[in-house]
Amino acid sequence: MSTSVPTGNTYDKYGSKNPIERRLMRGFFSALWHVLPREHPATVLEVGVGEGEISAKLRALYPDAHIVGIDLHDDALAVGWRTRGFVGVYADIARLPFPPLAFDLVMAIEVLEHVPEPSAALAELVRVSRGRLVLSVPREPIWRVANMARGKYLADLGNTPGHIQHWSRRSFAELVGSQLDVVSVSTPFPWTMIEARPRGVRYNGSGRSTESPAVPVLPARQA
Repeated sequence: MSTSVPTGNTYDKYGSKNPIERRLMRGFFSALWHVLPREHPATVLEVGVGEGEISAKLRALYPDAHIVGIDLHDDALAVGWRTRGFVGVYADIARLPFPPLAFDLVMAIEVLEHVPEPSAALAELVRVSRGRLVLSVPREPIWRVANMARGKYLADLGNTPGHIQHWSRRSFAELVGSQLDVVSVSTPFPWTMIEARPRGVRYNGSGRSTESPAVPVLPARQA
């Protein structure tokens, strides 16, 4: 993602000790595990990998998969990636440095709300996918109402810093459906999560694409 993309806050919701937030995250991960493919992907891309919390869980779930994460340039993140043994790349979501049909599973978890041109970003995710995509965003207006209820970002009517796109369940499904076949839509409070797949890609009985290029060659700008 380019440096012009608002990065938002850096609150670690995954490591929160607040019992309410922990309960919300349990609901989120329950929904996420439900939509992840049962057939193990050979290649996985996580866009907006951050500290790598989700990629770490994916690595445990799919131990043989080649997992790549991309994010904005951040030296602190890179240190964390190396500590965890992750493959991380600095890249722009609108210009992904990978060939078409490179990944069996593409994930963008709470990313698109930060992107100035979400349709263009979505088109890039579609381009590099040969299997499933899992996308999630804050569900509006519930997200902002929940922020205001806990006294957060009142001057901005509950809008989290860096959130420049806002979708309801229906409007996000319409955005995704404009370029992909929507498989399922779930709403773990307060998010919308969509499982989708590219149009026109042939699948075998397991749900994996029959088109299987080699593991993508990583660009030079690795962290």
